[in-house]
This record gives sequence, structure tokens and C-alpha cells, in this order.
Amino acid sequence: MTQIDARLREDVHQLGELLGSTIRDQHGEAFLDKIERIRKGAKAARQGSADGARQLSETLDGLHDDELLPVARAFNQFLNLANIAEQYHRVRRRDTGEAQPFENRVFDELLQRLRANGHDRQALARQVAQLDIELVLTAHPTEVSRRTLIQKYDAIAAQLAEQDHRDLSAAEREAITSRLQRLIAEAWHTEEIRRVRPTPVDEAKWGFAVIENSLWHALPTVMRKADQALQRETGQRLPLDAAPIRFASWMGGDRDGNPNVTATITREVLLLARWMAADLYLRDIDNLAAELSMQRSNDELRARAGDSAEPYRAVLKQLRERLRATRTWAHESLSGPVSASAQVLHDNADLREPLELCYRSLHDCGMGVIADGPLLDFLRRVGTFGLFLVRLDVRQDATRHASAMAEITEYLGLGRYDSWDEEQRLAFLQGELSGRRPLLPADFDPSADTAEVLATCREVAAAPAASLGSYVISMAGAASDVLAVQLLLKEAGLRRPMRVVPLFETLADLDNAAVAIERLLGLPDYRAGLQGPQEVMIGYSDSAKDAGTTAAAWAQYRAQESLVRICREHDVELLLFHGRGGTVGRGGGPAHEAILSQPPGSVNGRFRTTEQGEMIRFKFGMPDIAEQNLNLYLAAVLEATLLPPPVPRQAWREQMDKLAADGVATYRSVVREHPQFVEYFRQATPEQELGRLPLGSRPAKRREGGVESLRAIPWIFAWTQTRLMLPAWLGWEAALREALARGEGDRLREMREQWPFFRTRIDMLEMVLAKADESIARLYDERLVDSDLHPLGAHLRDLLSQASEVVLNLTGQSQLLVHSPETLEFITVRNTYLDPLHLLQAELLARSRQREQQPGSALEQALLVSVAGIAAGLRNTG
Repeated sequence: MTQIDARLREDVHQLGELLGSTIRDQHGEAFLDKIERIRKGAKAARQGSADGARQLSETLDGLHDDELLPVARAFNQFLNLANIAEQYHRVRRRDTGEAQPFENRVFDELLQRLRANGHDRQALARQVAQLDIELVLTAHPTEVSRRTLIQKYDAIAAQLAEQDHRDLSAAEREAITSRLQRLIAEAWHTEEIRRVRPTPVDEAKWGFAVIENSLWHALPTVMRKADQALQRETGQRLPLDAAPIRFASWMGGDRDGNPNVTATITREVLLLARWMAADLYLRDIDNLAAELSMQRSNDELRARAGDSAEPYRAVLKQLRERLRATRTWAHESLSGPVSASAQVLHDNADLREPLELCYRSLHDCGMGVIADGPLLDFLRRVGTFGLFLVRLDVRQDATRHASAMAEITEYLGLGRYDSWDEEQRLAFLQGELSGRRPLLPADFDPSADTAEVLATCREVAAAPAASLGSYVISMAGAASDVLAVQLLLKEAGLRRPMRVVPLFETLADLDNAAVAIERLLGLPDYRAGLQGPQEVMIGYSDSAKDAGTTAAAWAQYRAQESLVRICREHDVELLLFHGRGGTVGRGGGPAHEAILSQPPGSVNGRFRTTEQGEMIRFKFGMPDIAEQNLNLYLAAVLEATLLPPPVPRQAWREQMDKLAADGVATYRSVVREHPQFVEYFRQATPEQELGRLPLGSRPAKRREGGVESLRAIPWIFAWTQTRLMLPAWLGWEAALREALARGEGDRLREMREQWPFFRTRIDMLEMVLAKADESIARLYDERLVDSDLHPLGAHLRDLLSQASEVVLNLTGQSQLLVHSPETLEFITVRNTYLDPLHLLQAELLARSRQREQQPGSALEQALLVSVAGIAAGLRNTG
């Protein structure tokens, strides 16, 4: 065991001991003994001990109803504390001579490598300054922990950092331990699960809290270090207005299948973002004014400050008053429209200008070292967050627009738009877009659904351009889907350009994406009106649910290749928007490797991607962790731009065609065609119960029906809870097995060695298989599934075993993840706490299904806590 592993285990052990002390104080020694017997039994059973397995089973079976919730809570908290220890471990202070984490040094080392490869200093500095990375916080978080608990977890991590100093006195160390004990007790006595489902506004506030508590602090540090690294390698500095990383959000804008997101909600979230931005800047400007007490200034600043003896403070005071007016106006506007005074800030340039004035003056007067302190950090925040904090995307399903257009055309006596073919639709839309008269008469009385679509368009038209990102059309399939939204926005009064983005989600839509975009760019009026890049969104979640990850991954790759080619032919810049989820089954996985595996030319200094659910907290919830992940994005996008991966050989393409065909056939033969599959899924997993879990504001289903009606999140989440992880691997086992049987193993190994796309797919497959567990999945079957469905469960577990065997065959390893001992260590640490929760959850599901539960009952609470605990233990859950 390495020293680093030992330190992680020390932290986990300490936090576990302190939690045990809290449980003893609350429930007594006898109850804590039960918890300890369960933990030791799980550990022994995991190591193959029959006695340990028997002890574990007997102790769990003997639990009374009133013990179920505290036991579930105990292991849930153990897992959350293990997560805290792991997160801190990734950023902990390193001893002298110990290598810094890869995430901390990745950008510096990349610049060194690029310079060594002969990249010109000025061109390299220019490319870094022009990077355009936008991380979009999504509107359907699988984050089930309450904000109040998250804040306590952050405080625990801070105390771990405090005690990592080697020069602490005994009294200082004892004080830290006492604070840890108190924080853990506070967490134990705080209810883990929300009692009610969050509203879209709650979700937006949760996203804003991530910015306030973490990203606001991490961003200037990332920029400062990138600036220093660039200066070392190129002699150039980042321009003052460079903003290589920005943030957007779907929280409050994503109305696809979510009736709770309305035009009124979108307006409220936009105002809340403006309030929060002004409030954050006001906190900074007070500190900045305290620092900039100097008297010397250039003539430009003196002209603005007048006769003030402290010119910098005078200028900052003026800006502070405008920020206060902006914050007050935004708050009052939440209750209804309020006229804005002349003091209210509406343009990012008005926020930036006085700050740049102070910056120039300090440099002119020989005080550059002061200018490059907190003032520069303030300017970096302004460049990234602006007056609007995040750019809000709006998303709606293509069928809602088509229905609205059909209602309009029928009212106008033109027939029903939704019955027209593509050419009829395009002819009508182009004519209306180029005409001057309004489309809708004053007496048009729309249905409720159409009225909501039109009201959303009016909110988009009324909002400042800089407050909005893109208008995303889910389930898009044709050029007319884009023009229909443009026409509705025009009718609502929008007279400025806005990116209208088709989202291609199913396998068929991905295969047709290039055709649709080529048709769109071939329309002269559309092409002439296109200002900026053509944005296209690639859907990972629904394509994987539709066809399995083997075929979906290859379809996504081929769609991107075709889109790059078509946009190049039309001399249009392409911006690909990656709709990645938190899990491998939803297109998730390590972002750095995923970016480097994109088709050559698809990452051309621009990258836009969703950040999903609980992964937002795990990747950006603490400033140090956020800094590491932002470094990874900077480095990966720069490397993919300047050192793109190789164009795949024809033989590799043909191999992927065969893998995809075998993968989708196997996947659909189980998920779509097996007559018992849907019933097995609903019995073997907590899919039915997930609808009661207050995960987010969206319904779990788009409509009534089978698997096809489920959203991608509960589809993945349900299988993750049972550790079968089926959507992430099903299809790969057959595809790879058939390829090896055909004697194509050498080619597969060549692809893994030389083609980042294929290597990343296999690495992510290996990671999810290491987290899967046949024995846990079998336990759910034995406790929950009718006997006539047992053969199907056994078959699926056999396929899982085949998937592991074929990956080991391909990689030549004796054990999954043997090349990544740290990841294996993290999984091992968690399994001791996860195993009891899985067994307990299966029991809770059985009891819950045998007797009708009242909402909020102790048994239902225990079930929800078990779901949350397993989610915390496995990290990337949905």
C-alpha cells in the first residue's frame, strides 16, 4: 500500500470512528455493535468468508422496523464521509518530493510539450486566449443530498485539510478533532432527504450555490495559473478580456417534458441570476475598495474620480452604487415588472469599463503588482460570469413547436402544418421568415400548450442577449425544426440573432444529422442570416437507451465526422454541444479522455458540454476539486485542437461497423424484444420506487408505457442501484466476443493502442464493469423477482460475466482496473459500506411491496436513504 493510500484509509477510519461515536451517543452501545457486526460481516463476505456472509445476513434479517432507518442512515453517512475523504485526498497537501496530482500539472505539461513539438509562441498564446469552453449545468440533477448537508460536508473537508499540517500542536490537533466530531454529529442529526420534490427555481438556486461557494473562487485561480504557465512557455500573457471557460445552465430553461418549467419560471430564474451576480460582485468590490487606497493615478482615472484623494476608491464607489441599484431592481422585479433607473447595469461592458480603467492606471503608475492582484481576479470573474452569472439555455421538444405551428396554420386556413412533408414545411417557413407582416392575427386564441410555447418565445425576445445561451430543440430530425423555432421567435419580437440548436438523440436521428444540417445550410436565407457558428447538439443519453452504448458511441462519432465535413464545405464554423450524462451508460466518463477521443477537427478551440446531476457536486462542489477539473478541460480542449487524434483507418472503421451492428442487435434483442424484460426490470430494480424519490422537478417518465417511455436518468439509475449496470455494457460483450471469435483480436488491440476513441470506450467499459457486481444483482433477484423471471436474471448476469472476461482478454490483464490501483482502492473502501446498503435495500423493497406504504413512513424514508447512499457510494449514478 502506498503512503497516499494509507493516508486515505487513515482519514476514512477517523471519520468512521467519529460517526460511530455519534451513533453510540444517539442509539446506544448495543445498536452500534449491530452496525459494526454488519460492517465486519460485509467486509468478511466480500473477502469470501461464508461465516461473514452468514453473520451479515442474520444481523440484517433480525432488524426491527424501527431500526431500518437508522441503519440505512448509518451506512449512507459512512459513504458520504468516505467520499469527502476521497475528494480531499485528490487535492491534499503533498509532502516535498511527492508528485503533484496529474490534474494540477496537466496544463503546464501540455504547454511544455507543445513548445517542444515546435508550436510557435505567439500562435500558441493566441490559441489559448481564443479557447471557448462552456460548461452547461443541467436542469435535472440526480443530486439527492440537501444543500444544508453539502455545506456540512464541505466544512468536514476543510477540517481534514487543517489537520494535514505536520506542525500542529497536540492542543490544535485535539481542537480539529472536536470540530470534526461536532460537524459529523450535526450531519447525523440533519435529515438527508428532501421531503418534497424541488421546483425548477430550487434547482436553479442549487446551481447558483455551486457557483457562489466553489466556481466563483476556483475560476480566478485557474486563470491566474494558466496565465503564469503561458507566460513561462511563450512570454505572452492572457489578454485582460480572455474568458476561455464560461458557464451556462438548463435549470429553469429546460422545459422538455417538464410541465413545471414555464415562461414565468424562466423569467424568475433570469432575474435571480442577475440578483446573485450583483450580490457576488458587491461582496468583492467592498474588499477591493479596501485594498486600493493608493493616491497616484493616471489622467484618465483622475478625470473620472475628480478631486478625490483616493481616486480608485472613488471610481469603485460609483460602480458599487450601480451594483446595488441592479441588485435592488432585480429583487423588486421578481414581484412584477419594475422600471429600471439609469443606475441599473444592463451591459457587461458597463461593469468592465471602470475596472479596466483602474487596472490601466495602476500599471501606468508603476503599481502593476497591485493591479495583478484581486483587481485582476475581479476582471476575470467579470469576463466569465458577466452581469448574468450563467447563460440560460431554453430547451423544448420539436413536437411542441410542430403542434403550435399546426394550430396556427389551421387557424389561418392553410391546413395542418404537422401533416405536411418537409418540403411543404420549408416553403412555408422560408416565406414567412422573409416576409414583413405578422404571422398571428390579434384575435388568435391559442390552446394552453401553444400559448405556453409563444409565452416562452416572448421571454426569450425580452431578455438581454448576454443572459441567454442557445434555444435547443430536443428530438430534432429535420431542417424545418430549426426554421419553425426561428419563426416563432420572430413572431415574439426577437430581432437579434440567437443560436437555434437541433439536438439529435436517437440512432436514426444521429445517422440523419448530417443530411438535416446540409439541407439547412443549403437554404440561402438561413446561411446569410447565420452569425457565428452553427451549433449542433449530440445526444448521448437517449441514443444509448435506444441502441446500447456500442452502436450509440459509433453513431455519435460518425455524426460528428459528417458534421465537421459539411460545415467545412459550407465555410461555416461548427460548435458541437455534447449532451453527456454522469454515467458511462449516458455518455459520461472522464472528461479529459473523452475530449481527446473526439473525431479530428470536431474540437476546434470550441467545446460545449452538459455537466450532469450529482457529478456537478463531485467535480465542482469544492474550489480545489473544481480547479482540477477546469484545468482538465483547458488542457484537453487545447490538446484536441492542436494535437488532434489520428483519422481512423478504414480497417478500424469497418471493425467498428461490425461491433456496432452486433452490439445493437444484442442490446435490442434483450431490451426491446425479450417478452419478459420489462416485467423483470420493474421487479428486479427500484424503478417503480424511484418515481417517489425527490430527485428533481421533472417527472420520471415522458408518458405512460414501457422502457421507451422512461427518461434516460431513471433507466440508468435503477440498474445502478442493483449493480448490474446493464445499460453501460449490454451489447459490448457480444460485439467483442464475436470479433475475437472471428480472429480479429490483433486489430482490436491495435485500435485500443492507437485510436483514442476506441481506447476511451474500452477504458470506460472496464471502469463500469469493475463497479458492477453479479452477486449483489443476484441478491435482488432472489428477494424481489418472481421465480419464472429468474432465468432471465441469470442470463443477464452471465452476459455481465462474459463482458468482464472479454475485456480482460482484450487488455491482457488479470484483473479489471489493475492498471489503476487508486481507483480500485476507492472502490474497495466503499464496498464495505455499499454491500449492507444493497442487502438492506432489497429487504426494504420487499417489505414495501408487500404492504402499502404511506408517503413519509419510516420504511419509505429508509428506502430513499438507501437509494441516496448507493448513489453516493457509486458516484456517477444517473
